[in-house]
Amino acid sequence: MKINKLLTSIFILSILCFTSCSEDDTDSEPRGDYENGILISGEGSKSTGTGSVSFVSNDFTVAENLIYKTVNNVELGTYLQSMAFDDDNAYLVVDDANTVTVVDRYTFEYKGEISTDLELPRFMVVSDNKGYVTNWGSTSDDTDDFVAVIDLSTYTIEKTISVGNGPERIVAHNGKLYVSHKGAYTTNNIVSVITIADDNVEEITVGYKPDEMFLDNDGALVVLCGGNESWTGDETEASITKIDISDNSITSTLSFEEGEHPSLMVLDDNTIYYELDGGVFNVISDASSLPETPIIELETTFTYGIAVKDNNLFITDAEKFADLAKLNVYDLTTKEIISTHSVALGASKIYFN
Repeated sequence: MKINKLLTSIFILSILCFTSCSEDDTDSEPRGDYENGILISGEGSKSTGTGSVSFVSNDFTVAENLIYKTVNNVELGTYLQSMAFDDDNAYLVVDDANTVTVVDRYTFEYKGEISTDLELPRFMVVSDNKGYVTNWGSTSDDTDDFVAVIDLSTYTIEKTISVGNGPERIVAHNGKLYVSHKGAYTTNNIVSVITIADDNVEEITVGYKPDEMFLDNDGALVVLCGGNESWTGDETEASITKIDISDNSITSTLSFEEGEHPSLMVLDDNTIYYELDGGVFNVISDASSLPETPIIELETTFTYGIAVKDNNLFITDAEKFADLAKLNVYDLTTKEIISTHSVALGASKIYFN
């Protein structure tokens, strides 16, 4: 009797182990060729090629260009401005084509497209199965800019929310949308705060040309304001501004020297990284002053994208849109380039998939 019970127990345990192991194997199976890697979006150009997406594996051993075209046998169009993501999808925002193309984020297989009621779409964020896309509208009209609200179950625009001129980056947090207004082909100096529940829009005045925005570890909104350059005839100060989103008040401003106009800011583990005059600088989010010297002098001709992950700095060199761009990966400890790949024409945004 004891032997029978022992054999029965062994049988049950083997079944459980087989089931558990099978489930683990299933969970570990790759969801597509483009999982566990870096996606780089390239704007393209009308003269030399349309927008495209490149993939580089996390270990930098595999690189592939034109992945959307390879999978779907069709071009995206110019200009691929940005990408957004939810659990399973990637959304490719092509401003000159007035489209948002939906693909599986791991296989890049086409799933659908939003191609009506968009006008020069720029950036998108996803929240509660809704997509929110900033649109410049007509470049000859400073009053028709808007945020389009997309029902992601039907890929249709259900309404638009009017905002100030030149909406750019967009961040969703706790039922609100934060939109930086770089100003399209002119200039602006506001961040819009949209309450999703009722579409109410408030405006926060910041420095001119606000662009990149991130929430730091304390929940403050960090905004890079590039300022108007001297060639505009109305040069203004550049700054990094922190906003308390509980009351929309500005809590600190780090001002740049006259003539300095930074670009390409990113936030990683409460450290701000930004590009200025061919160098990358870093500063903690609650710093009281800006650094004087860069941590890395870049080897690029036209720096166009920046990202940080796992102590690596990722920089795209757009090569002035004359040829394929380069992705240079720097080790932030040694400050040396550890990997370089040819990537999409006009490569501007870097995402981790």
